[in-house]
Amino acid sequence: SRLAYGRRGNSRAKMAAFCEEFTLCTLAGLGGSAPPQGPLGLEPDRDRVLLTDRGRTVTLYEVSDQKPLGCWSVKQGQTITCPAVCNFETGEFVLIHDDKVLQIWKEDDTNLDKVFKATLSADVYRIHSVPRAEPLVLFKNGAVKSLDVLLAAPQQEIKNVFSNEVIRWSEAFMEVEKPGVVFITEQDGNCFIYVQRCNPYVLHKFKLDQGDESSTLLSFAVYLTNKTVTLLCLYSNGCVYQVPIPLQQSESEEQHILPKSLLTRVEESGSVFKQASIAVLDKDHIAVTGCLDSPDRNIKERVSLWNIKFQTLQDSKELPLGSTGQCWCYRDRLFVTHGKELKVILYKCETSSLAAALGKIKSTPTSETKSLSVNWNMIQEDGLLRVQPDQSVPAKGESKRLLRSRRTTGTKTQPETLTVEQLLLIIKNSSPNVIEEKLMNFLSSAQIPDFQVSVGNIISALMNRCEAEPTFYPSNCLVQLAQIQGLSYSMCPGLMTVALEKRDVCLLQLCLQQFPDIPEAVTCACLRTFLSIADDSLEEMNMNIDSVSGYIDIAHNRKTENQSQVIQNGFSSEVLEENSCDAQLTQKSHAIDRSKLCPVGPQKATLLYPFSTKEKFYSDG
Repeated sequence: SRLAYGRRGNSRAKMAAFCEEFTLCTLAGLGGSAPPQGPLGLEPDRDRVLLTDRGRTVTLYEVSDQKPLGCWSVKQGQTITCPAVCNFETGEFVLIHDDKVLQIWKEDDTNLDKVFKATLSADVYRIHSVPRAEPLVLFKNGAVKSLDVLLAAPQQEIKNVFSNEVIRWSEAFMEVEKPGVVFITEQDGNCFIYVQRCNPYVLHKFKLDQGDESSTLLSFAVYLTNKTVTLLCLYSNGCVYQVPIPLQQSESEEQHILPKSLLTRVEESGSVFKQASIAVLDKDHIAVTGCLDSPDRNIKERVSLWNIKFQTLQDSKELPLGSTGQCWCYRDRLFVTHGKELKVILYKCETSSLAAALGKIKSTPTSETKSLSVNWNMIQEDGLLRVQPDQSVPAKGESKRLLRSRRTTGTKTQPETLTVEQLLLIIKNSSPNVIEEKLMNFLSSAQIPDFQVSVGNIISALMNRCEAEPTFYPSNCLVQLAQIQGLSYSMCPGLMTVALEKRDVCLLQLCLQQFPDIPEAVTCACLRTFLSIADDSLEEMNMNIDSVSGYIDIAHNRKTENQSQVIQNGFSSEVLEENSCDAQLTQKSHAIDRSKLCPVGPQKATLLYPFSTKEKFYSDG
């Protein structure tokens, strides 16, 4: 079978791979020879992670230096039942212990006995942090409340959404700056999918069609695009199914049954996962971590990278010391348990296209590529996918409300660099030169919080002003932004539309080289635009023609054309110099084989070259 686990593509088709790895920390255990317990949860925060064990302790680690920055524990006899998360609005940390007791603290607090505490009226399943919004609290009865609403009246009644169902998994998402939660429940062998959208609160319930699948559901993951939640389900037999969940749903009381379709199989037939988890790396790649039991009882534990577009194994690492089957993905890092340690494995994912699989896209040296964090749980205002970047805790002076755990006023903060909010205000009213200067300063900052979201917001703001003011077109700014690695057409669909209207061939050329998901209609529009522009007009443009230098002898073409023009005019400076003493000029015969010349100039050839590497232009025939 072409989906067999052991098959690896050749080196040209390898579009994802593991890089170096290191140990972040030792996992808490029961002591003695007992195996370590898997963490209760892991929450990312820039270059830091908040690790919650299954007992009483929460530890904040700096990943790059592998060192703890802080450690907090609840009282003896208390148990943390919900992993700690970051409140990105206030810079605080939040956890739940003993199902109902909520505690909030900040990084410089040392004793959880002295921080804010509130007892809620119902048991909490999970708290989810979301960017630019208050955390969402999911109760075990299916109700969802934002943290600030709960804190206004901690003992408020929490109405039951269901009574006999048990939540198995949940994840938060952001749709048009409005947060929401998708969670899976189980009852009598049936699985139900809930989508709770906030502001306003709208709840949709679906039933998952199990079909004839008899294996056990082990893990879930989601990504969002085009106003649709795509749910990935990993079964014990290695099958990964996808389930599209529409966000635009009618308000009818009828329960919809959602069918699933086989996306890929990550193990060979006959092998069974005993425990496993799945994580989405980008729209074409997933990571699977788990314990695999083969028919010959040869148990192996490993983590692997799969390309779900071409259904190929990209890379794999054995975990000989055992694993709990847990896996978290953040930025370009995978966090997996290995023996008594929490490992960090760096990975890279390249453009997933047929051109890359055929080796027609030159690989970029790792040192020249900016690593971007990708989380596909974000939707733009136009309903298209936006990358969710590293979350960042705001400075103490930036909180939208006072820290609940603050007891004293903070010291004066140092002057800060330009924020994305300030840059967006500049884009609304300033001249293109000022915008370009501020944008360069912003992009050159040492650390840019929310990098991908910031870039998406900046492009959207520039596009909005271009539409509002026809004379406004910051070409240099758009070219700089288009060169950022990791962007795609679906992240900024208006960019190429405006570039086509302005006939900005340099920007269009960059987009064709950078974006892997350009629709065919847009690609054809670019082709028509390039063919309609005269070669003479293109010669005045500053273009990089290196991509076609191997196909066109540019110097020879130009020299031949110049010689042809001289002969036709009856004058040749070379002849005059060589025979300056002769009164009679000898005209040499120059036979030009025009079949060996490129039918277009080097600039236009450069524009047309990306079409030869676009996947959509390949034919199965």
